[in-house]
Amino acid sequence: MKVDIISSVFNCDSFLEGFFIGGISAIFEVQFSGIVFQAVALTFGTLFAMLVTYRLGLIKVTEKFKMGVVAATGAIFVVYLLSFVLSMFSINVPFIHSGGTIGILFSLFVIVIAALNLVLDFDFIEKGVEHGAPKYMEWYGGFGLIITLVWLYIEFLRLLSKLRQ
Repeated sequence: MKVDIISSVFNCDSFLEGFFIGGISAIFEVQFSGIVFQAVALTFGTLFAMLVTYRLGLIKVTEKFKMGVVAATGAIFVVYLLSFVLSMFSINVPFIHSGGTIGILFSLFVIVIAALNLVLDFDFIEKGVEHGAPKYMEWYGGFGLIITLVWLYIEFLRLLSKLRQ
């Protein structure tokens, strides 16, 4: 029963996520022709590069590494949340959303952190397999990986749009 509920939520979640990503992609494609293909190519290129890097052991997932990536991810979340809340009051966070040097560097930083989150996802999945995690935990590993890929894709869209401004 528990697995059926999880799979139902995942199917609904996938539909909504696909609808969301399709809408964002359409908006960016109308503004900047060809940007979606570039963002998809960069996203999958980053996925495969990080997978190879992880499998070759070039990046070791230590507790300090995990803490650093989670802290940086949390900081990015706070910046985006603050930016969203302030935008409700017509206050814009300067520089990070612009096509200037600071905005582009910020987007590159976010992409690096998103890519490092892929390594955490790979490690979570691998550790789950090694320790014989229950079957339903596969969903959590897959869902985490998909969320990270969507985040990475959106950040590539944002970076490419800044570069075209």
